[in-house]
Amino acid sequence: MSDTNGAIPRVPTQLYLISPLDVGGDFPARLARAIDAGEGHVTAFQFRVKGFDQHEAAALAEPLRDICAERDVAFIVNDDIALAKRLKADGVHLGQDDGTVAEARDALGMQAQIGVTCHASRHFAMEAGEAGADYVAFGAFFPSTTKDKSDAERPAPEIIEWWTQIFELPCVAIGGISPENCGPLIEAGADFLAVSGAVWNGDETAAVQAFVKVLEGQ
Repeated sequence: MSDTNGAIPRVPTQLYLISPLDVGGDFPARLARAIDAGEGHVTAFQFRVKGFDQHEAAALAEPLRDICAERDVAFIVNDDIALAKRLKADGVHLGQDDGTVAEARDALGMQAQIGVTCHASRHFAMEAGEAGADYVAFGAFFPSTTKDKSDAERPAPEIIEWWTQIFELPCVAIGGISPENCGPLIEAGADFLAVSGAVWNGDETAAVQAFVKVLEGQ
């Protein structure tokens, strides 16, 4: 999500798709349709599954990784540094208990994109930046079955505005984001909207197109 020279240009808000937990069946075709519907606005995809051993997870991930590679979309593995290394993924997304940025960098190399969940914590975000993360993620901004913790403080869009005014490191807004409620996050300066249920719980093509209309100010 940064360029090869390490510079972090500010770009219009982009979409960061997060997989549903079920990525079997026709999901590879759904992913391809969603990315294609994004007209260049979908620039990252996070592989997020639970309850599989690494071999099973890799078998599910490989066709999705290839779809992303064909479309120049970053393929990010959620929580699992070892799986990201096995898949030669573009990067890994770490929760607060999923290993350190240094461990991920050591395993995946300098070119890997490493993101860190920071919830509503400015402190966590600054720590992640100082540790060498490539992006920080704030949320859940809205009720979410994918990226919500009931005991976690829910951030307001102001945390994005604060971050983007001070730091160049990209930030991701996450949690219950839909075409109907994403406007304030875009206005606050979010570099990426991480979206899952709003896309996969219905027609993925129509959902992504609805996001694109908002992103393009239509």
